[in-house]
Amino acid sequence: MDSRYKDGRRTTEAAVAGMIIALIFAGKHSSTIVSTWTRACLLTHTMFLDAVVEEQREIMRKYKDNIDYNVLSKMETLHSCIKEAGRMHPATLGLIHQTQKNITVRTKEGSEYGIPKGDTLVNLVMLTSKLSHIYKDPEVYDPYRFHPGREEDKVGGKFSYAIFGGGSHACPGEAYAFLQIKIIWSHLLRNFEIKLTSPFPKTDWSKFVLEPKGKVLVNYRRRRLESN
Repeated sequence: MDSRYKDGRRTTEAAVAGMIIALIFAGKHSSTIVSTWTRACLLTHTMFLDAVVEEQREIMRKYKDNIDYNVLSKMETLHSCIKEAGRMHPATLGLIHQTQKNITVRTKEGSEYGIPKGDTLVNLVMLTSKLSHIYKDPEVYDPYRFHPGREEDKVGGKFSYAIFGGGSHACPGEAYAFLQIKIIWSHLLRNFEIKLTSPFPKTDWSKFVLEPKGKVLVNYRRRRLESN
């Protein structure tokens, strides 16, 4: 409450309350939505579901039930599956920033556009995450596009994959969000057989965040994934 901005202004109670609400909103909705889309994508793509289940078996062979931060970081296939679900179904329509200096933008065709200081820029993540000159077959769920040798998310620079923002204003909770979702899915994959019992959901475009429309229904059957 005693902090100040660079120009000397004090923070207000309303500003602090707004920041806290924004953090809660961003933390809850982004992780929840990406986790739900991951479920829908995995359960409708058997090849990748089998791949993440096999990865869990390998993890159990090496580490048993000692799933800690370092072990979670080794779940590269699961990480890619979550990342791809987020690319295809980003939680936000776009990112809005105000330019702090005059800049020049060059298109892939070579055209240049000058953008003056103070202008507002909008990155439509729902479109940039499906650009065909960056992502091969962008409408296809393909987590392997992020693996070494392809790394399509780096083709167009640091904003090619921006579902959590990018640059100096990237979400500081991105790594935590992926960790959180991996914890959820690692537990589910090791302890349950899961089937999608409702149709693949459509996007609800009426919401501020792009969540699945309607209910995403699944059937759970308890199991114990064997490591052998």
